[in-house]
Amino acid sequence: MTARLQFWFEFASPYSYLSAMRIEETANRSGVELDWRPFLLGAIFKKDLGSIDSPMTKNPKKADYMWMDVARQSHRYRLPPFKVPDPFPQNGLLPTRIACHLMGDSRLPEFARTVYSAHFQKGAGLTDATALTNILEQLGFDAKSVLEKAGSLTVKQKLRNLTDEADSLGVFGAPFFVTQNGEMFWGDDRLEQAVESALAKS
Repeated sequence: MTARLQFWFEFASPYSYLSAMRIEETANRSGVELDWRPFLLGAIFKKDLGSIDSPMTKNPKKADYMWMDVARQSHRYRLPPFKVPDPFPQNGLLPTRIACHLMGDSRLPEFARTVYSAHFQKGAGLTDATALTNILEQLGFDAKSVLEKAGSLTVKQKLRNLTDEADSLGVFGAPFFVTQNGEMFWGDDRLEQAVESALAKS
C-alpha cells in the first residue's frame, strides 16, 4: 500500500510556509504521497479560543521569538530572506478558497508555494486579488474562471467541510500532518518524523 500523508496548511501561518517550501522534496525521497489540505485555522481558533488571531500576537516575547526562529529556519533551508508580513496575521480566505478549488489539480502545490513566496518573501498581501490573479496566470490557469469558481457556493461549502474535518481530527495549529492510521504531528519541526511514520505505517 502506498504511504500517504495529509498536509494541513494555512496561508497566514509562517511555519506552514516553511513546510510547504520543502515538503515535496522530503516526501518524494521516501516515496510518500502527499494530500495537500487547505483549511482556515482562524475558524478553529475562534471556536476553541474565542478569537481568530494567532495566540502568538497576544505575547510579544513569543512573537519576537517566532519571527527570529522563522528567519533562522528560512536561512537553514536556504530559502530567500524572510519578510515579516504587515499586518500579521492576514485573512487568507481568498487563496484558501482557490486552493480548495484546485484540490486534485497537480498544480496546487506550486500555487501554494508561489502564494507563500509572495507573502513571506516579498510582502504581498493575502487579500490582494491582483497578485493572486498574476500568480494564477503565471501558472497557466484561466484566472478569471478560477476566481469565479473559488467564490462559488460549492467551494465555500467544501472549505467549511475541510475546516470542520480538521477540527474533528484534532487539528489546533498549522502545519499539521496526519498519517493514514491517524497519527498526528504538529509543526514544521515534525515534518520529517511525520513522513517517516507515514512510511512505517503503510
